[in-house]
Amino acid sequence: MTLTMVFGSFIAGASSEGGGAIAYPAMTLLFNIEPDVARNFSFAIQSFGMTFAAIWIFLSKIEIEKNYLLLAGFGGFFGIILGSFTIVPLVQPAYAKMMFVSFWLSFGIALWIVNFISKRKSISRLPALSKNQKLELFIVGIIGGMFSSVLGNGVDICTFSYVVLKYGLSEKIATPTSVILMASNAIVGFILHFFILDTMQTEAINYWLVCIPVVIFGAPLGAFVITLIGRKTISMILISIIVTQFITALFIIRPNVQLLLFSGLIFILGVVLFFVLTKRNGAYSKL
Repeated sequence: MTLTMVFGSFIAGASSEGGGAIAYPAMTLLFNIEPDVARNFSFAIQSFGMTFAAIWIFLSKIEIEKNYLLLAGFGGFFGIILGSFTIVPLVQPAYAKMMFVSFWLSFGIALWIVNFISKRKSISRLPALSKNQKLELFIVGIIGGMFSSVLGNGVDICTFSYVVLKYGLSEKIATPTSVILMASNAIVGFILHFFILDTMQTEAINYWLVCIPVVIFGAPLGAFVITLIGRKTISMILISIIVTQFITALFIIRPNVQLLLFSGLIFILGVVLFFVLTKRNGAYSKL
């Protein structure tokens, strides 16, 4: 797990994905660890690693988008609490694994279009938002928070894709903002499972303790490196991981027809979130 988080913490600081994006599939697909342990570990480790990355972002005065952070942050706060009490108890392990890889596959497509196909004019600040637009971003935050409640990760990628695709917010601004957003969401998830629900497993705590020394350096390093290298390089690495995750899940889980249908539904939901809802402002060009 320490070796896994060397890479995971770097990705957490350098991109719009939290360290749980690497930890969760590695733990559930490769190490055959229960999804709820992987989720709780993701909350715990991101609450440290991404918080250190957030501190680096603030100290370095890296530009962020405050309206995006506040609106999506409040939505994510309510979403993770709602999902933890209503959705998490209903999700079976195999479904949680397929939910992760299917949702991430839809995000991988969005990431590809944002970086390699879309020709759009980027902006450094969101425009003045109407009440409906603010509500919309808040709701996207809720949806992302609900995904986080099941997978340990989600509010960052939901809202990142949304503001980049719909409003054309620059990835250079959206990425550090999403890092801070996921740090706050992970802290809520960690507190919820450790102090309130009392569902933080000893196994998750042990993994967390051995990985802390790695992530407190790895995540800030990622936040620093992203200022030096092109975003497309990071994106290509992430897209490759996402596709590999999905194919690996199909071989390991060997889903039945019902599980495949569920996987397809989650994929479609992701596509709707990342493209249909964002297309109305014409933030990206015709494909």
